[in-house]
Amino acid sequence: MRKLLLPVLLVVVILIYTSVVVVYEGSRGIMLRFNKAQRDADNKVVVYEPGIHFKLPLIDSIKLLDARIRTLEGSATRFITVEKKDVLVDSYVKWRISDFGRFYTATGGGDYSQAANLLSRKVNDRLRSEIGTRTIKDIVSGTRGELMAGAKKALNSGADSASELGIEVVDVRVKQINLPDEVSSSIYQRMRAERDAVAREHRSQGKEKAAFIQADVDRKVTVILANANKTAQELRGEGDAAAAKLYSQSFANEPQFYSFVRSLKAYEDSFKGNDNMMILKPGSEFFRFMQAPKK
Repeated sequence: MRKLLLPVLLVVVILIYTSVVVVYEGSRGIMLRFNKAQRDADNKVVVYEPGIHFKLPLIDSIKLLDARIRTLEGSATRFITVEKKDVLVDSYVKWRISDFGRFYTATGGGDYSQAANLLSRKVNDRLRSEIGTRTIKDIVSGTRGELMAGAKKALNSGADSASELGIEVVDVRVKQINLPDEVSSSIYQRMRAERDAVAREHRSQGKEKAAFIQADVDRKVTVILANANKTAQELRGEGDAAAAKLYSQSFANEPQFYSFVRSLKAYEDSFKGNDNMMILKPGSEFFRFMQAPKK
């Protein structure tokens, strides 16, 4: 009897162990019977909350689904703005399961890769719709916050929302916005042309101001030089007048000395050249100061 009791107890323990399932915190469970989800009277998939639950051994199994927030990393995708310009947008989405039964059926048995593909398409569709109504300037600096908020709202409501997958979108974020190489080149060329035009305008304005300043300086220099020449002429004239007056007074007092100085000047002018020739009588008045004084 004891030999039979031990195997029976072992079988009972095994049956109890295989009939108990634990759904951990942060997860939800869906009971499968012959790989089909159990449903209630309203034909809705039964979702098991965290805790200990029981199942039929070898018949039932449980599928655990993560109830925490997950991140869907998107790849750089090309979108078209309202200006018909292409932009490359790199984004990511924070999401979690809001309806575990619907998520299980919509994703082919809770397949997260399939869920990521379906959600990625919806996110791209919403971003395409939001970006298609904005310019590049608005997307880059102006209304990026409105763009992300609009995409999140549209993904959580509407006909083609993520709620069809049993998913709630917690947040939509645009990490980076780039321009395709061909668009970047054209934009850079246009920016360079605009900067060149502005630079040329500044240079022309600078040259105009420089010419005005130079002309003003030249005018001032001309006036200063004219005034200086005028003053110099006046001073020179006053000096010549003073010298002539002094000479006149001196020569009036000493007429013989004046005659002697004038003769010396005449001698200097006459003998200045090498080819000068003069034919005069030895006793001419011109040579009176060269003759020996009479005793």
